Amino acid sequence: MLGNSRKKKTAKIDSLIGENTEITGDIQFTGGLHIDGMVKGNIFAEAGSNSVLSLSDQGKIEGEIHVPYNIIDGTVNGNVYSSEHIELEARSRITGDVYYNLLEISGGAQVSGRLVYTPDRADEEPKPADPVIDDGYS
Repeated sequence: MLGNSRKKKTAKIDSLIGENTEITGDIQFTGGLHIDGMVKGNIFAEAGSNSVLSLSDQGKIEGEIHVPYNIIDGTVNGNVYSSEHIELEARSRITGDVYYNLLEISGGAQVSGRLVYTPDRADEEPKPADPVIDDGYS
């Protein structure tokens, strides 16, 4: 396409979870992880890495995602923390909040939750706000 010189993050796939595979438990990885199957647990990339998670339209994750680069085209039930870049493809379905630095959303993608721009700390869960104290004088 003319004028579209944007570079997309690509990574070699180091690990693959196949379509007929279900994993229960947390996953920690470095590099590229591609999921066609089901993961019931949280997914973590090594801190400070350039790791990439790709979730196909057949893939499902029930848990949180803490990965710098994400390409989501499947179903996620849990919060997503993307410190660098996240792409939500047309068939992506996220039930949970998405914390992002850079976000791309294709037509048809669905997020049932909040989109929270966090330019410096999207890989960390935000701290709760201070409670509001009603002193009766307001």
